[in-house]
Amino acid sequence: MAKRTILAITLSLLTFLLNAQYTQQLRGTVVDRVLQQPLAGATVTITGLNKSVVTDADGLFRFRDIPVGIYQLTISFSGYKNGTMDNIGINSGKETVITIPLETLVKVENEVILKSNSRRNKPLNDMSAVSARAFTVEETQKYAAAVNDPLRMAASFPGVAVADDGNNTIVIRGNSPTGLLWRMEGIDIPNPNHFSEAGGSGGGISILSSQLLSNSDFVTGAFAAEYGNALSGVFDLKLRKGNNERKEITLQAGLLGLNVAAEGPFSSKYKGSYLVNYRYSTLELMNKMGIKVGGDGSTNFQDLSYNVYLPTRKLGDFTFFGFGGLSSEKVKANYDSVKWKEGEDRFPSNFIANTGMAGVTHSISLGRNSTLKSAIGYSVTKNSYREKYIENDYSLTETYRDSYQTNKLTLTSTLYHRLNNKHNFRIGVIGNLIDFNYYRLSREGINQPLKESINTQDNTQTIQSFAQWQYRISNDFTLNAGAHYLRLLYNDKSSIEPRASLKWDITRKSSIAIGYGLHSQLQGLGVYFAKQDNPDGSVSYPNSDLDFTKSQHFVLSYNYLIGRNLRLKTELYYQHLFDVPVSPDPASTFSTLNIVDEYIVNPLVNTGKGKNYGVEISLEKYLSNNFYFTATSSIYQSKYTAADGVERNTKFNGKSIANITAGKEWVNSRKARTFGLNFKSIYSGGYRNIPVKIAESRQAGYIILDENNAWSLQNPAYFRTDIRASLKWNRKHFTSTLSLDIQNVSNRENVYSTYYDFKAERYVYTYQTGIIPVLNYKIEF
Repeated sequence: MAKRTILAITLSLLTFLLNAQYTQQLRGTVVDRVLQQPLAGATVTITGLNKSVVTDADGLFRFRDIPVGIYQLTISFSGYKNGTMDNIGINSGKETVITIPLETLVKVENEVILKSNSRRNKPLNDMSAVSARAFTVEETQKYAAAVNDPLRMAASFPGVAVADDGNNTIVIRGNSPTGLLWRMEGIDIPNPNHFSEAGGSGGGISILSSQLLSNSDFVTGAFAAEYGNALSGVFDLKLRKGNNERKEITLQAGLLGLNVAAEGPFSSKYKGSYLVNYRYSTLELMNKMGIKVGGDGSTNFQDLSYNVYLPTRKLGDFTFFGFGGLSSEKVKANYDSVKWKEGEDRFPSNFIANTGMAGVTHSISLGRNSTLKSAIGYSVTKNSYREKYIENDYSLTETYRDSYQTNKLTLTSTLYHRLNNKHNFRIGVIGNLIDFNYYRLSREGINQPLKESINTQDNTQTIQSFAQWQYRISNDFTLNAGAHYLRLLYNDKSSIEPRASLKWDITRKSSIAIGYGLHSQLQGLGVYFAKQDNPDGSVSYPNSDLDFTKSQHFVLSYNYLIGRNLRLKTELYYQHLFDVPVSPDPASTFSTLNIVDEYIVNPLVNTGKGKNYGVEISLEKYLSNNFYFTATSSIYQSKYTAADGVERNTKFNGKSIANITAGKEWVNSRKARTFGLNFKSIYSGGYRNIPVKIAESRQAGYIILDENNAWSLQNPAYFRTDIRASLKWNRKHFTSTLSLDIQNVSNRENVYSTYYDFKAERYVYTYQTGIIPVLNYKIEF
């Protein structure tokens, strides 16, 4: 009898577990898209469950006990366009908390307008009408080999090419990677990547954690007037607020690091919250345990990021946010001469790249039609590299040393004002106080003595301001117009930059838009302080009076909704670059349009020019029925003209890019387990190199470049396929995910660069990274 009772209880328990339906809470806020003020009385509906709630006086809504899965929300409010949010994931481990912006109607003419379809990846910035899209945190986590990195994820977007498998640097529409602007919470930030180079925009891996990021914007041309000091693109990042009702923890362990994230409320009676994430390098931890990875060298990184939300009743809302990353790479001296097979074996080195920023934002409503947002941030970046040479007697001789430290205080304030449903205004100012200490000891050429090419400790300031006007002519026509002003006080250079765009929603399924913008960018600060020794023994700074590099962007965009979840987008663009710094030597082919990072220490003048033009086509199927894909194709040209007056290909003129990104999920009947398989394949034309004058180089004993044919030697085409497999388990009160990303699954040897080998008497390729598996386990509770 007892055995039967135990068996019955066991079977009942198993039956319960097998049929258990895990649930979680879904809540959030509905706000006005322009003013970000809460909307009370909006109706929020989960379409698949036919459940509806109405937002309270603070614009808040709440759904309790929602079964785990993926849902669509529809939102309606009088005087506003109906909103739709798709692919809202509900997991048992953590609550889902979202913010939903709604756009006002110019005129409520009929019911058809209220049911207009919205673009799923519509940019959060309502004044970005062309060459802009929003991206979600789920994309950084889901795309194959994106590994929670916005830059690696962006390689799936049209017009974007990877610069190096070993890091996340990207090339946008043939522009130099240095033209990218990073922003966070409305304030410009330093390059947020580990192992970054001075003057660069990428690095080995992102400092930022996906645990902190919210949906954000990525812009590739004709930027809105609020974006300045950028030529190629903008990452406009937003941070999510921590859960202000319950404490939640996320733990991750993988090849790229050990992570712990914590969030929660300060008290049950206060709506404020905290969110913090810390990560430590797995490779360094293995080295400390005696498990050697990567030969004689050591690679180390760690980072911390946080966002603290502090609302008040009358003084507005405050946030304290920041991030910091420490990264280093050290190659030890090898004193065993038997192992000196190549020249680089005799060069021990030490590289350091540290970045940190702390900021405070404040947002306050000034009546029903105005919002003021202000921020202050302080950042510190330090890059240094030191290299030595092991002589035959095993003594060490210094061959190169640099150190670049930049401290920057940034203040910004923006007023958002709605005059009426047709007219919106945005006016802002940005000020930067910059202190720097730069030093470089290097050689001008082979067998030349070491000399200081940069040695300065100084400060300067930049001032930016902008004004934007949005005129919604009707529900179908929107005009954006404005201007940006940039000034560098060090040499009193300035630029006034008009911006404009016009969008027409032709039908519910199609739209067309045109955009124009004049954009400018400072040179890397170290460039202005390059030293030159004069024959009389004095020192001059030939680049101190350099002007900004400028670029005019023209964009024509067309969108067509083929089906409910399938959209075709085509963009034509032309970019005219001028006032580009080039060498003053009339026979030189040097231009800053061909650099990836670093500070140029040679004399420069603003007489160069360039142009980028092309067409981008993308077909995107939004996630539905647990399946998504994006196929993009870009055909483009990237040209430049230096002091010799000859138009040439730039280093980055690959001429074509094609991407396919896709994913599918299989969910069991109780939605407790989800298996995902994601795929990405990239094809692009190879980057370019300068050929070598072989006979002259042999005679001289060192490399002499063939400047007359600069960048004519093209690398073979680049091709890479990445896959990601993941398994997610939902259990009561926690969710766990096991994933494996494999970058370059076919282990294709993609060419990184080409050089001439004297011994082999031929050109030799250096190759990019081969197959890289990244295993990761995450648990949320």
